[in-house]
Amino acid sequence: MKKLLPLIAASLMLVLAQAASAATLTANVSLSRQTMTVMHRGTVIGTWPVSTARRGKVTPTGSWSAKWLSRHHRSSRYNNAPMPYSIFYNGNYAVHGTYQTKALGRPASSGCVRLAPAHAARLFSLAKAEGLANTRIIIRH
Repeated sequence: MKKLLPLIAASLMLVLAQAASAATLTANVSLSRQTMTVMHRGTVIGTWPVSTARRGKVTPTGSWSAKWLSRHHRSSRYNNAPMPYSIFYNGNYAVHGTYQTKALGRPASSGCVRLAPAHAARLFSLAKAEGLANTRIIIRH
């Protein structure tokens, strides 16, 4: 039993560390379904259509914490295209609003995750309130 105590203590510390780093806001993107399910403090607040990378482009899969926010962002790569309510999570990749709402629900972007402006505004507001470290973007096939 004495030999198990350090192992149990180490396991408990790991569990507590993971719980402390748990995000309070999570945006789960499904590339195959072209949807985002948003969870705030353990409750699903919406499942919204998105547009991710079209053929020949890539939306990377993985899990990231939000890095920075830009309310009125414009793309420096794509002709100054508007990217309202941008939440950057991986280099130049962001979740942001789009005015091309008819394309939502199918791949159409250059790699970012596009949302309807109202949905992007809601996610942006929650990310700002919860903090970047507590905001997680998860992208799966």
